[in-house]
Amino acid sequence: MHLNYAHATRFNPPCPPSQYAGIGLGPRMKSAERFAGHRQDLARKVHEAGIKNPQVLQAIATVPRHSFVDAGLHARAYEDSALPIGHQQTISKPSVVARMIELLHKNKQPLGKVLEIGTGCGYQAAVLSLLAQEVFSIERVRALHDLARTKLRPFRIANLRLIYGDGIRGLPQAAPFDGIILAAAGLGVPDPLLDQLAIGGRLIAPVSKSETEQQLLLIERVSSHRYQRTALDEVFFVPLQSGVI
Repeated sequence: MHLNYAHATRFNPPCPPSQYAGIGLGPRMKSAERFAGHRQDLARKVHEAGIKNPQVLQAIATVPRHSFVDAGLHARAYEDSALPIGHQQTISKPSVVARMIELLHKNKQPLGKVLEIGTGCGYQAAVLSLLAQEVFSIERVRALHDLARTKLRPFRIANLRLIYGDGIRGLPQAAPFDGIILAAAGLGVPDPLLDQLAIGGRLIAPVSKSETEQQLLLIERVSSHRYQRTALDEVFFVPLQSGVI
């Protein structure tokens, strides 16, 4: 499988809304070409892990994951593994990132407006920005919010907003969302997030089954008061917490 990096860099997202908190970045993503082969290799690993959507694979092959981890972890940045980013948080496995984003696509249709709960270092938000018209990403840990701002600023991504706040409450002023993705596992999905999901939209979240077991849960909003839930893969994520620090 050959992925065309040059084609992906021509992605030209619309100008972002200005009324919401966060940062506005310009429309083009660039990275050091010395890692281009590593990105292609990572996309192949993700494909071998079962990801089929070509747009998702192209996004994985485009975003320079090494730019989102400490320099001491650059040698491991293109492994299909979770890596620490500080504050007892991790950057998720690329195959899990790809799997969750692939699940947001309904019949491989383009994503509209997406809400991410748990920005972390900003890697998943960068991937989402290549696949959605608008991305809003909330982080409750101030130090991580600032880290993501720093990591993402050089890429000047026009359709991405970073927000410091309590992700459990969502972002009602920007709702409804066509897709919502959680990067932390709770005992269930917070009601405010379900309320902010558009009819026909999808929410993907890791949910704790027990102290040692988690699985991905796909929720589709069928109507104003009806949701369809599908339990999927076994996963492991950091716990979903409320409040800001």
